[in-house]
Amino acid sequence: MDKFRWGILSTANIGRKAMIPALKKTPMAEVLAAASRDGDKAKTFAEELGIPKSYGSYQALLEDPEIDAVYIPLPNHLHKEWTIRAAQAGKHILCEKPLALNAAECETMIAAANENGVILMESFMYRYHPRILAAAEMVRSGKIGTLKTIETGFTFFMHNRDDIRMKSEMGGGALMDVGCYCVNISRLMAGRKPVAVQAQAVWAPTGVDGQLVSILDFGEGLYAHFDCAFNQSSRQHCILAGTGGYLSIPQAFNPGEKRSVIQEVMGGKTVQVHEFEGVDEYVLIAEQFMHTIQGEEPIYLIEDSIINMQVIEALLESARNDGQLINL
Repeated sequence: MDKFRWGILSTANIGRKAMIPALKKTPMAEVLAAASRDGDKAKTFAEELGIPKSYGSYQALLEDPEIDAVYIPLPNHLHKEWTIRAAQAGKHILCEKPLALNAAECETMIAAANENGVILMESFMYRYHPRILAAAEMVRSGKIGTLKTIETGFTFFMHNRDDIRMKSEMGGGALMDVGCYCVNISRLMAGRKPVAVQAQAVWAPTGVDGQLVSILDFGEGLYAHFDCAFNQSSRQHCILAGTGGYLSIPQAFNPGEKRSVIQEVMGGKTVQVHEFEGVDEYVLIAEQFMHTIQGEEPIYLIEDSIINMQVIEALLESARNDGQLINL
């Protein structure tokens, strides 16, 4: 196959601003079609982005025999339905994070992909950045001694109170939107699933968590703590602290395409600043996805998405019960 032909299910901003431009950068892909429930909206979207075809329904795009793979940036509560429909149509699926509303939905979606012989991948683009891969290797190699604490945060101010991420029935909330990154990177760096979690939340009038803080106990003296929020200025960070020093990763999840760094600190002093060339994380995940379709082993297994959702569910349960300890 010369190029993978992509269809985009929805006219969401993440597609317009991030994934479609990334797909246009890679020689492996061609963005062939876009779909919306509103045909006029789909047509305008496609024309603005130079996409040849547009459809007034998601199903119509899935029925296009020229489409090889789809990107699904739909609201969280629609991920399961349209991933299953795409799998049944024989399309490979790159689905936005979080993969589903809960772990049970993840299992159903993965089963549908397996039954139909297609690849399903969750779009956690940050973890394909060379900086994150390098940080994980530094931790595994003992660069900072034994890892003891993982500290992360991801916040921004949600100005639009009518945003779909403020709607509980659509799978909204700070944890599902940005806290899922903190859960994911904590598990990635720990190299295992937490044994227990706790969380406290500030609840928005719509019923979603507008702010959440948590502790993840990974056992053997390793803890992670993070906060995520819709009610604060933009902030992203990750600190990996060990018995011999720590690594600081500023703007941990979407540093953009500029040069980025890992600051290595020992004895309270910066001993090295590791620099990384700017990359487009969305190009990296898209190409990894297409290489996986071609038969290469993925860096991360799709079953990892089930564990991430199990942790998220436990954190929400704890937050709804005034910080009760939840064992996993």
